[in-house]
Amino acid sequence: MAVLSGFGSFADVDEDVVSDTISRRVISGERGMIVWWHMKPDAHLPAERLTQERIIWVLRGVIEFRLDDQREMCVPGDVIVVPPGTEHEAWFAGEAEIVDVLSPPRGDYLTGA
Repeated sequence: MAVLSGFGSFADVDEDVVSDTISRRVISGERGMIVWWHMKPDAHLPAERLTQERIIWVLRGVIEFRLDDQREMCVPGDVIVVPPGTEHEAWFAGEAEIVDVLSPPRGDYLTGA
């Protein structure tokens, strides 16, 4: 994934298959990144702490989300703001789509890792 400037479309971005239950499309600028995630039933995003701020917007489906020691069920329209250095984790019982905004961009997502 290259860093873009100007106009773009998720439809033009190749989908990265992360696992048998998780795929994503990544668009990045120099200072921010947006990721469109597609989760299949029983997907799990393991616990992690990022140096980036992460803002997650639930488009479709239900997410059980852990933010440090808090757990919430999140539904379409909900937004989760994850401050840098905060441990977080997510579970998906059914199919779901979320949009993830990260600042600054994650280098490993730019390389497809």
